[in-house]
Amino acid sequence: MDGNRTGGNERGGALHLSSILPALSASIGTPVATRVHRDPESLRRTLGFPQARSAIVVLVDGMGYWNINLRRGHAPYLRSLMGHSENQRPIATCAPSTTVAAMATFGTGTCPGMTGMAGYTERNPNTGGLCQLIQFRDAPGPEELQREPTVFELLAAKGVRVTSSGLPKFAFSPLTRAALRGTHYVSGGSPRQRVLNACKAAEEPGLIYLYIRDADKTGHNYGWHSDRWIAAFESIDAQLALLRRFAPKGTLIVITADHGMIQTDPEARIDVAEHGELGRGVALVGGEPRSVMLYAEPDEDPEAIAGRWRDFLGDRAEVRTKAEAIGQGMFGPVEERVEPVLGDVLVSAASRVTIVDSRTQSDAATRLPSVHGSLTHMESDIPCLIDMA
Repeated sequence: MDGNRTGGNERGGALHLSSILPALSASIGTPVATRVHRDPESLRRTLGFPQARSAIVVLVDGMGYWNINLRRGHAPYLRSLMGHSENQRPIATCAPSTTVAAMATFGTGTCPGMTGMAGYTERNPNTGGLCQLIQFRDAPGPEELQREPTVFELLAAKGVRVTSSGLPKFAFSPLTRAALRGTHYVSGGSPRQRVLNACKAAEEPGLIYLYIRDADKTGHNYGWHSDRWIAAFESIDAQLALLRRFAPKGTLIVITADHGMIQTDPEARIDVAEHGELGRGVALVGGEPRSVMLYAEPDEDPEAIAGRWRDFLGDRAEVRTKAEAIGQGMFGPVEERVEPVLGDVLVSAASRVTIVDSRTQSDAATRLPSVHGSLTHMESDIPCLIDMA
């Protein structure tokens, strides 16, 4: 699945998470190109963004296009937006459809093959061990791993006012430094304050970024089918309606997400630790339960590992070698320095299957009720909803 091609109206061309910030730069009159997207104005027209003095882009973690559609009865503001023709089509996130990869794709307007951020866990090229990229545990420094300039940095260099409104603890977090650096960060202790901070920033020309995390966090803990998720979704809708109410007149509002979520099937859980043939020749199991990256032992042929996994999984997952994944454009254009962080074998789960490794993962982490990361439309289709204050 090539989610990083430029141009065209096909899903995954201009209709992609990586297009949003370059397109918004054109909307506010200071177009900036990235190494993947050379024509921001073309992206703006394809996505249907109007020109505006200021723009607020909201990224709601875990709120996929189909998650909204299937619960739209609980969200009057989002439901009203999705009644407009320009909002009745999803766009695609990157592969894997997970937060660290998607945040860097969004922030830089490029792709995981350039940012080096390709999964929840991946191989640290400096140590050879696994690192975790939410907190950058055992990882290279954020600026060392992710070297692409962010769209925020490019705009700030041109004198554009760029603001982030978020939780205080994320202001200088490793993930912010890697994927979203370059903004003036304004902290807010409550959801209402973060929304109002974004509205206040929009009084001046420029670009404002607002992050809302509740859908993803609640989905992982309780499942996106749960009453708790619905309550979180209703709260998110109220926050977005508040943003629309208090944003200065003429402000462009764009609402998107990093990925969607699926409900898992406990009976379809596969534990690598319980199947010796799956662990044979595999030094490290990285990625996440829906998008596994296998790192081969030094003398092991990745083709042999892929063959064993294909034989075992059948239609429960799609198995690719690294060479096949790169050739198919799964990670977009891949920098030579990034290749070592990618698994030698990539496993994309189908249906509601999860693939875990209880040798290295906690029991709770292997039994999350809702997850994401694979290539299904439920996980990889995201909203790109347009409104004008």
